[in-house]
Amino acid sequence: MNVAFVHVVAGVVRDKDQRILLAQRRPGAHLAGMWEFPGGKLETGESREAGLKRELDEEIGIDVIAARPLIQVAFRYPEKNVLLDVHEITEYRGTPGPREGQPLAWATLDELDEYPMPEADRPVIAALRLPETYAITPPLVAARHKAVVAGIETTLVMGCRLIALRLPAWRIDAITTLVNRILPACRTLSARLLLHDDYELAVALGADGVHLSAARSRSLSRRPVPTSMILGVSCHGADELAHAASIGADFATLSPVLATRSHPQAIPLGWARFAELTHDAMLPVFALGGLGRNDVDTARSAGGQGIAAISAFFPREPMTSSTHS
Repeated sequence: MNVAFVHVVAGVVRDKDQRILLAQRRPGAHLAGMWEFPGGKLETGESREAGLKRELDEEIGIDVIAARPLIQVAFRYPEKNVLLDVHEITEYRGTPGPREGQPLAWATLDELDEYPMPEADRPVIAALRLPETYAITPPLVAARHKAVVAGIETTLVMGCRLIALRLPAWRIDAITTLVNRILPACRTLSARLLLHDDYELAVALGADGVHLSAARSRSLSRRPVPTSMILGVSCHGADELAHAASIGADFATLSPVLATRSHPQAIPLGWARFAELTHDAMLPVFALGGLGRNDVDTARSAGGQGIAAISAFFPREPMTSSTHS
């Protein structure tokens, strides 16, 4: 028997110092005592935009002027099924306060881990810590070392703050030299650098995380890196997204959304199917395949974190092998 989901809208509200507002669930409520992003249930026939505006007015007394989608999380608790529909509040009027007598707290992104929160909110925190764009290097040969360095430096200048080194033909010593060369620049700009597949090397070199191929992910039954590192997984369908969530991945890429020159034989998902798959995913999902930086808003409207891309960040470099498996 299928049990309906309770559609809950919630808002990420920030103050002038970019701290995030949390509200504590009251005694007697489901998950009493836990901290959450303010919001509540949609009323029958109510749009999510109208419901978000109403709930934040009733709960914390602010007038939402502008908001944008962040993530949807479909979560099954023993007591009920919840579709948590979270938006970032980009403009509001008023001063947030406890209009329903609930305790409130302001927390930085790093401080969110100090507050006990419902399981459905964990992917929301992951989404808040990730950028909207994710650059993946083209799989060039080691002789193109200078081109890779120059491409990454350009990508950083373009504002991308999450970069994966996907260099399958490179020896470990060449990757080590490259990481030592570019990691300081990433640190200076608060950008995070991931390695492809080799999580042991990522730990050893002090990289910020690892991005696993679908095949490597399937070989694992648990998270292979500490929670202080970022774990991404390449996915192409619902089963792979579910497995990525089960091993504790922080995000996934889902591809191909559109046709790509690297995989001309692959059937594109299209935005409608991408939206269906991300709706049921339990982690942030970057759209990948045939996309550019101008597709970020489309990806977010379809429930995605943003876009991942190769040629959009390394447009002059030829593809030499598989790019997103």
